[in-house]
Amino acid sequence: MLLQDGPAESPALARLSMKGVLFMKQAAYCLFETPLGACGIAWKKQETSRIPPVVTFFQLPEATRSLTDTRIAGSSGGRKARVPPPLIAGIIKKVQKHLHGDVQDFLDIVVDLDGAGPFARQVYEAVRKIPAGRTMTYGEIATVMNRPTAARAVGQALGRNPIPLIIPCHRVLAIGNKPGGFSAHGGLETKAKMLEIEGATIGLPHITSITRLAPQIFGRTLGRHG
Repeated sequence: MLLQDGPAESPALARLSMKGVLFMKQAAYCLFETPLGACGIAWKKQETSRIPPVVTFFQLPEATRSLTDTRIAGSSGGRKARVPPPLIAGIIKKVQKHLHGDVQDFLDIVVDLDGAGPFARQVYEAVRKIPAGRTMTYGEIATVMNRPTAARAVGQALGRNPIPLIIPCHRVLAIGNKPGGFSAHGGLETKAKMLEIEGATIGLPHITSITRLAPQIFGRTLGRHG
């Protein structure tokens, strides 16, 4: 059975996903090197320089740099930029530091989720609040969202995550601290590497139960859909 998106949407998410195409310039992307390989990041630049660009896609390394380029170009539909704007350059430096082991917080990065439905955006909002070094299960995310039977739909939404790492879907595991899935090149090996960088592991007893972790991270459960 397909899970239908509900009508509710937080004001913050509505602002991030507003369909104000008139205020957007053509999308762009660039590649950059990390310890995992070449990553790609795409953004949309606003018409006025007073409004910073927003991140639209992030590409973890493919088998080759050329494949990474092809994937991010196809996902973003943008042109390849020689030099990213200063804000995007700052995000790239944060990602490079993070993947070198200097763990960073990406929660303040503005993302554009215009292509995602309300349910998926609620999933991404919840997952962004999981701190580095912590993990939660698909079922725990569903519970935080007041959709306790929607664990499979949570996993499906994360499988379509357009901005991995910044929206840290690698921090979501299956029940029993099993790895679950990961759609990036390298699959579960890449997921394990990313968790290891952050000081978390797959296959050990779950770090913190939802009853203790959720109030610390979320403060309250997210708004109910439908």
